[in-house]
Amino acid sequence: MLIGFDMPVRGALATPETMARLAGEGEAMGYGHASFSDHIVIPTDIRARYPYAETGEFPAQGRGNWYEQLTTMAFLAAKTSRLRLVTSVMVVPYRPAVLTAKVLATIDLLSEGRLTLGCGAGWLAEEFAALGTPPFAERGAVVDEYLAAFRALWTMDKPRFEGRYVRFADIVFAPKPAQRPHPPLWVGGESGPALRRAARLGNGWYPIGSNPRHPLDTLTRYREAVERLRALAREAGRDPSEITLAYRCARHGDAAAARTEGGERRLFSGGAAEIAADLRALRDLGVASVDFGLLGATPEASLDRMKRFRDGVLARM
Repeated sequence: MLIGFDMPVRGALATPETMARLAGEGEAMGYGHASFSDHIVIPTDIRARYPYAETGEFPAQGRGNWYEQLTTMAFLAAKTSRLRLVTSVMVVPYRPAVLTAKVLATIDLLSEGRLTLGCGAGWLAEEFAALGTPPFAERGAVVDEYLAAFRALWTMDKPRFEGRYVRFADIVFAPKPAQRPHPPLWVGGESGPALRRAARLGNGWYPIGSNPRHPLDTLTRYREAVERLRALAREAGRDPSEITLAYRCARHGDAAAARTEGGERRLFSGGAAEIAADLRALRDLGVASVDFGLLGATPEASLDRMKRFRDGVLARM
Protein backbone atom coordinates (compact mmCIF):
# COMPACT_ATOMS: atom_id res chain seq x y z
CA MET A 1 0.00 0.00 0.00
CA LEU A 2 1.31 3.44 -0.97
CA ILE A 3 0.67 6.35 1.39
CA GLY A 4 0.51 9.86 -0.02
CA PHE A 5 0.37 13.45 1.16
CA ASP A 6 -1.13 16.60 -0.33
CA MET A 7 1.04 19.21 -2.02
CA PRO A 8 0.27 22.88 -1.23
CA VAL A 9 -0.57 24.34 -4.65
CA ARG A 10 -2.36 27.32 -3.05
CA GLY A 11 -1.96 29.64 -0.07
CA ALA A 12 1.08 30.72 1.91
CA LEU A 13 2.86 27.37 1.57
CA ALA A 14 2.63 27.41 -2.22
CA THR A 15 6.11 28.65 -3.06
CA PRO A 16 8.68 26.88 -5.26
CA GLU A 17 11.04 26.48 -2.30
CA THR A 18 8.44 24.99 0.03
CA MET A 19 6.93 22.68 -2.56
CA ALA A 20 10.36 21.35 -3.55
CA ARG A 21 11.27 20.86 0.11
CA LEU A 22 8.08 18.98 0.96
CA ALA A 23 8.34 16.79 -2.12
CA GLY A 24 11.99 15.95 -1.54
CA GLU A 25 11.71 15.31 2.18
CA GLY A 26 8.42 13.44 1.78
CA GLU A 27 10.11 11.14 -0.72
CA ALA A 28 13.03 10.62 1.65
CA MET A 29 10.60 9.72 4.47
CA GLY A 30 9.21 6.91 2.33
CA TYR A 31 5.88 8.40 1.21
CA GLY A 32 4.68 6.91 -2.04
CA HIS A 33 3.00 9.82 -3.77
CA ALA A 34 2.08 13.49 -3.60
CA SER A 35 -1.37 14.71 -4.67
CA PHE A 36 -2.15 17.98 -6.48
CA SER A 37 -5.53 19.72 -6.63
CA ASP A 38 -6.89 21.57 -9.65
CA HIS A 39 -8.30 25.05 -10.14
CA ILE A 40 -7.29 27.50 -12.85
CA VAL A 41 -9.33 30.54 -11.83
CA ILE A 42 -11.46 31.15 -8.73
CA PRO A 43 -14.68 33.02 -9.50
CA THR A 44 -15.49 35.84 -7.11
CA ASP A 45 -19.20 34.96 -7.06
CA ILE A 46 -19.64 31.22 -6.50
CA ARG A 47 -23.20 29.93 -6.50
CA ALA A 48 -22.41 26.32 -7.38
CA ARG A 49 -22.63 23.90 -4.48
CA TYR A 50 -19.29 22.64 -3.19
CA PRO A 51 -19.83 18.87 -2.71
CA TYR A 52 -17.45 18.30 0.22
CA ALA A 53 -19.03 20.61 2.79
CA GLU A 54 -22.34 20.21 4.58
CA THR A 55 -23.15 23.85 3.83
CA GLY A 56 -22.17 23.58 0.16
CA GLU A 57 -19.94 26.63 0.55
CA PHE A 58 -16.47 26.66 -1.01
CA PRO A 59 -13.87 27.26 1.74
CA ALA A 60 -12.75 30.88 2.05
CA GLN A 61 -9.08 29.87 2.16
CA GLY A 62 -9.44 28.44 -1.34
CA ARG A 63 -10.02 31.83 -2.94
CA GLY A 64 -6.41 33.04 -3.14
CA ASN A 65 -3.54 32.17 -5.42
CA TRP A 66 -3.59 28.72 -7.00
CA TYR A 67 -0.71 27.20 -8.98
CA GLU A 68 -1.60 25.43 -12.21
CA GLN A 69 -1.72 21.72 -11.46
CA LEU A 70 0.15 20.15 -14.38
CA THR A 71 2.90 22.76 -14.53
CA THR A 72 3.54 22.28 -10.81
CA MET A 73 3.78 18.53 -11.24
CA ALA A 74 6.32 18.93 -14.04
CA PHE A 75 8.38 21.22 -11.81
CA LEU A 76 8.39 18.74 -8.93
CA ALA A 77 9.12 15.79 -11.20
CA ALA A 78 12.55 17.36 -11.62
CA LYS A 79 12.99 17.67 -7.85
CA THR A 80 12.25 14.01 -7.06
CA SER A 81 13.18 10.58 -8.36
CA ARG A 82 10.74 8.03 -6.88
CA LEU A 83 7.68 9.93 -5.66
CA ARG A 84 4.59 9.32 -7.75
CA LEU A 85 2.65 12.41 -8.87
CA VAL A 86 -1.14 12.13 -8.57
CA THR A 87 -3.66 14.63 -9.94
CA SER A 88 -6.23 14.90 -7.16
CA VAL A 89 -8.17 15.33 -9.26
CA MET A 90 -7.69 16.87 -12.69
CA VAL A 91 -10.98 18.40 -13.84
CA VAL A 92 -10.95 16.82 -17.28
CA PRO A 93 -13.07 19.36 -19.23
CA TYR A 94 -10.91 22.35 -18.15
CA ARG A 95 -8.26 21.81 -20.85
CA PRO A 96 -8.48 20.85 -24.55
CA ALA A 97 -8.23 17.10 -24.96
CA VAL A 98 -5.35 16.78 -27.43
CA LEU A 99 -3.19 19.39 -25.70
CA THR A 100 -3.88 17.82 -22.30
CA ALA A 101 -2.92 14.37 -23.56
CA LYS A 102 0.36 15.83 -24.81
CA VAL A 103 1.14 17.60 -21.51
CA LEU A 104 0.36 14.45 -19.52
CA ALA A 105 2.48 12.27 -21.80
CA THR A 106 5.34 14.75 -21.41
CA ILE A 107 5.09 14.75 -17.61
CA ASP A 108 5.05 10.96 -17.60
CA LEU A 109 8.17 10.85 -19.77
CA LEU A 110 10.05 13.52 -17.83
CA SER A 111 9.23 11.81 -14.53
CA GLU A 112 10.20 8.39 -15.94
CA GLY A 113 6.73 6.94 -15.53
CA ARG A 114 5.58 8.42 -12.23
CA LEU A 115 2.27 10.03 -13.27
CA THR A 116 -1.13 8.86 -12.03
CA LEU A 117 -4.11 10.68 -13.51
CA GLY A 118 -6.85 11.12 -10.95
CA CYS A 119 -9.69 12.57 -13.01
CA GLY A 120 -13.09 14.07 -12.32
CA ALA A 121 -15.97 15.92 -13.90
CA GLY A 122 -15.79 19.02 -11.67
CA TRP A 123 -18.42 20.99 -9.77
CA LEU A 124 -17.66 24.72 -10.13
CA ALA A 125 -19.96 25.89 -12.92
CA GLU A 126 -18.65 29.45 -12.82
CA GLU A 127 -15.10 28.23 -13.46
CA PHE A 128 -16.29 26.20 -16.45
CA ALA A 129 -17.85 29.37 -17.87
CA ALA A 130 -14.69 31.43 -17.36
CA LEU A 131 -12.57 28.81 -19.12
CA GLY A 132 -14.86 28.48 -22.12
CA THR A 133 -15.27 24.73 -21.74
CA PRO A 134 -18.03 22.64 -23.29
CA PRO A 135 -21.32 23.17 -21.42
CA PHE A 136 -21.19 22.43 -17.70
CA ALA A 137 -24.35 20.29 -17.94
CA GLU A 138 -22.58 18.01 -20.43
CA ARG A 139 -19.43 17.53 -18.38
CA GLY A 140 -19.99 13.82 -17.72
CA ALA A 141 -20.16 13.06 -21.44
CA VAL A 142 -17.14 15.30 -22.00
CA VAL A 143 -15.07 13.38 -19.46
CA ASP A 144 -15.97 10.04 -21.02
CA GLU A 145 -15.03 11.25 -24.49
CA TYR A 146 -11.82 12.99 -23.44
CA LEU A 147 -10.60 9.86 -21.62
CA ALA A 148 -11.27 7.79 -24.73
CA ALA A 149 -9.39 10.37 -26.80
CA PHE A 150 -6.45 10.28 -24.38
CA ARG A 151 -6.23 6.51 -24.77
CA ALA A 152 -6.33 6.76 -28.56
CA LEU A 153 -3.53 9.34 -28.61
CA TRP A 154 -1.40 7.43 -26.12
CA THR A 155 -1.74 3.95 -27.64
CA MET A 156 -2.43 4.19 -31.39
CA ASP A 157 0.36 4.47 -33.96
CA LYS A 158 -1.99 6.45 -36.20
CA PRO A 159 -4.43 8.02 -33.76
CA ARG A 160 -7.89 8.80 -35.03
CA PHE A 161 -10.97 9.88 -33.11
CA GLU A 162 -14.40 11.12 -34.16
CA GLY A 163 -16.56 12.29 -31.28
CA ARG A 164 -18.91 15.06 -30.35
CA TYR A 165 -16.31 17.13 -28.52
CA VAL A 166 -13.01 15.79 -29.93
CA ARG A 167 -12.01 15.00 -33.50
CA PHE A 168 -8.61 14.24 -34.95
CA ALA A 169 -7.03 12.16 -37.70
CA ASP A 170 -3.90 12.16 -39.87
CA ILE A 171 -1.64 13.29 -37.02
CA VAL A 172 1.56 12.13 -35.40
CA PHE A 173 1.36 12.01 -31.61
CA ALA A 174 4.82 11.29 -30.27
CA PRO A 175 6.44 10.49 -28.03
CA LYS A 176 4.05 8.25 -26.17
CA PRO A 177 3.94 8.14 -22.34
CA ALA A 178 6.61 6.17 -20.51
CA GLN A 179 4.03 3.90 -18.84
CA ARG A 180 2.45 1.34 -21.11
CA PRO A 181 -0.18 1.22 -22.29
CA HIS A 182 -0.60 4.61 -20.58
CA PRO A 183 -0.55 6.30 -17.15
CA PRO A 184 -3.19 4.91 -14.77
CA LEU A 185 -6.57 6.64 -14.98
CA TRP A 186 -8.13 6.84 -11.53
CA VAL A 187 -11.72 8.05 -11.65
CA GLY A 188 -12.58 10.32 -8.74
CA GLY A 189 -16.01 10.91 -7.25
CA GLU A 190 -18.45 9.12 -5.00
CA SER A 191 -21.79 9.43 -6.82
CA GLY A 192 -23.53 6.83 -8.95
CA PRO A 193 -22.24 8.34 -12.22
CA ALA A 194 -18.69 8.39 -10.86
CA LEU A 195 -18.90 4.73 -9.85
CA ARG A 196 -20.26 3.79 -13.28
CA ARG A 197 -17.48 5.75 -14.99
CA ALA A 198 -14.85 4.03 -12.88
CA ALA A 199 -16.38 0.65 -13.65
CA ARG A 200 -16.46 1.30 -17.40
CA LEU A 201 -13.38 3.40 -18.05
CA GLY A 202 -11.10 3.59 -15.03
CA ASN A 203 -7.91 1.82 -14.13
CA GLY A 204 -8.76 2.85 -10.59
CA TRP A 205 -11.39 4.40 -8.34
CA TYR A 206 -10.26 7.36 -6.20
CA PRO A 207 -13.02 8.75 -3.95
CA ILE A 208 -12.88 11.17 -1.03
CA GLY A 209 -14.45 9.75 2.10
CA SER A 210 -16.11 12.93 3.33
CA ASN A 211 -18.74 13.75 0.68
CA PRO A 212 -21.85 14.41 2.85
CA ARG A 213 -24.21 13.28 0.08
CA HIS A 214 -22.26 10.08 -0.59
CA PRO A 215 -20.28 9.41 2.59
CA LEU A 216 -17.60 6.74 2.54
CA ASP A 217 -16.40 7.52 6.04
CA THR A 218 -16.91 4.14 7.69
CA LEU A 219 -15.57 0.72 6.84
CA THR A 220 -19.11 -0.54 6.24
CA ARG A 221 -20.00 2.27 3.83
CA TYR A 222 -16.75 1.95 1.93
CA ARG A 223 -17.02 -1.85 1.70
CA GLU A 224 -20.56 -1.55 0.32
CA ALA A 225 -19.41 1.00 -2.29
CA VAL A 226 -16.58 -1.30 -3.38
CA GLU A 227 -19.09 -4.10 -3.84
CA ARG A 228 -21.25 -1.81 -6.00
CA LEU A 229 -18.19 -0.86 -8.06
CA ARG A 230 -17.27 -4.49 -8.61
CA ALA A 231 -20.83 -5.39 -9.61
CA LEU A 232 -20.88 -2.51 -12.09
CA ALA A 233 -17.54 -3.63 -13.50
CA ARG A 234 -18.88 -7.13 -14.07
CA GLU A 235 -21.97 -5.66 -15.77
CA ALA A 236 -19.62 -3.72 -18.05
CA GLY A 237 -17.80 -6.93 -18.96
CA ARG A 238 -14.68 -6.12 -16.97
CA ASP A 239 -12.73 -8.03 -14.37
CA PRO A 240 -13.15 -6.02 -11.13
CA SER A 241 -9.60 -6.93 -10.09
CA GLU A 242 -8.34 -4.74 -12.95
CA ILE A 243 -9.61 -1.63 -11.11
CA THR A 244 -7.20 -0.29 -8.49
CA LEU A 245 -8.76 0.93 -5.26
CA ALA A 246 -7.44 4.24 -3.92
CA TYR A 247 -8.83 6.52 -1.21
CA ARG A 248 -8.39 10.14 -0.16
CA CYS A 249 -8.80 10.99 3.52
CA ALA A 250 -9.54 14.67 4.08
CA ARG A 251 -9.62 14.52 7.90
CA HIS A 252 -8.02 12.09 10.32
CA GLY A 253 -7.14 11.76 13.99
CA ASP A 254 -8.59 14.46 16.20
CA ALA A 255 -9.83 16.38 13.14
CA ALA A 256 -12.28 13.58 12.31
CA ALA A 257 -15.45 13.19 14.36
CA ALA A 258 -15.25 9.83 16.11
CA ARG A 259 -18.79 8.66 15.28
CA THR A 260 -21.29 9.05 12.48
CA GLU A 261 -24.86 10.16 13.10
CA GLY A 262 -25.72 6.45 13.32
CA GLY A 263 -23.08 5.76 15.94
CA GLU A 264 -20.61 3.89 13.74
CA ARG A 265 -16.93 4.65 14.15
CA ARG A 266 -15.49 6.86 11.42
CA LEU A 267 -12.52 5.70 9.40
CA PHE A 268 -9.22 7.24 10.46
CA SER A 269 -10.56 8.81 13.64
CA GLY A 270 -8.76 8.28 16.93
CA GLY A 271 -5.08 7.72 17.61
CA ALA A 272 -2.21 6.21 15.69
CA ALA A 273 -3.12 2.62 16.52
CA GLU A 274 -6.70 3.08 15.28
CA ILE A 275 -5.57 4.79 12.06
CA ALA A 276 -3.04 2.02 11.37
CA ALA A 277 -5.75 -0.58 11.96
CA ASP A 278 -7.99 1.18 9.45
CA LEU A 279 -5.19 1.16 6.88
CA ARG A 280 -4.71 -2.55 7.42
CA ALA A 281 -8.46 -3.12 7.01
CA LEU A 282 -8.50 -1.20 3.73
CA ARG A 283 -5.41 -3.05 2.55
CA ASP A 284 -7.25 -6.32 3.23
CA LEU A 285 -10.07 -5.04 0.99
CA GLY A 286 -7.56 -4.51 -1.80
CA VAL A 287 -6.89 -0.79 -1.42
CA ALA A 288 -3.52 0.04 -2.97
CA SER A 289 -3.13 3.76 -2.18
CA VAL A 290 -4.37 6.16 0.50
CA ASP A 291 -3.45 9.82 0.83
CA PHE A 292 -3.88 12.16 3.78
CA GLY A 293 -4.03 15.88 4.42
CA LEU A 294 -0.83 16.45 6.37
CA LEU A 295 -0.12 20.14 5.78
CA GLY A 296 0.47 22.49 8.70
CA ALA A 297 0.66 26.26 8.96
CA THR A 298 4.35 26.39 8.06
CA PRO A 299 6.80 24.18 6.14
CA GLU A 300 8.31 23.04 9.45
CA ALA A 301 4.89 22.21 10.89
CA SER A 302 4.00 20.26 7.73
CA LEU A 303 7.19 18.22 7.84
CA ASP A 304 6.68 17.57 11.54
CA ARG A 305 3.18 16.23 10.87
CA MET A 306 4.54 14.03 8.07
CA LYS A 307 7.25 12.65 10.36
CA ARG A 308 4.86 12.03 13.25
CA PHE A 309 2.41 10.27 10.91
CA ARG A 310 5.21 8.11 9.54
CA ASP A 311 6.58 7.22 12.97
CA GLY A 312 3.24 6.88 14.75
CA VAL A 313 1.06 5.28 12.06
CA LEU A 314 3.10 3.92 9.19
CA ALA A 315 5.62 2.25 11.50
CA ARG A 316 2.72 0.08 12.72
CA MET A 317 2.06 -1.11 9.17
